Amino acid sequence: MVDSDENELSGQDARAATPNSVRGAGALVALEGAVAVVVVVVLVVRGLRGHDQSQASGYGTAAWFGILGGAVLAAGIALLAGQRWGRAIAVIAQVLLLPVTWSLLTDSHQPFYGALLGVVVVGALVLLFAPGTNRWMAAEYGVEAP
Repeated sequence: MVDSDENELSGQDARAATPNSVRGAGALVALEGAVAVVVVVVLVVRGLRGHDQSQASGYGTAAWFGILGGAVLAAGIALLAGQRWGRAIAVIAQVLLLPVTWSLLTDSHQPFYGALLGVVVVGALVLLFAPGTNRWMAAEYGVEAP
């Protein structure tokens, strides 16, 4: 019983001691998720107004953005709240957005959006792998930082 109480206290201490790098990454990841949710709203409204050639395509894309964007938004909020599970989703999302950034910069001829997305993605990755973040993640497993 004492061990479980100590574990609960250490978990609360860990959340209270969440590094700024984790909170910064959480803010960037939550921003990405929020943008995806806005895209969902836009796609649904366009579908309802008949702007898409195929309403199934507009609704399907909205569903896809809703699922992925909702997960990314949840991960960002989790990181802001000091929950370690959000880091895995956040890292995967950033790695998947790197080719999107490259595509926007080159083939899509959208350098402004590509540069903007690139700054956010690279910034989030730097924060997600910052030394303070790594120490924070390792503390869950009882690993002492060198």
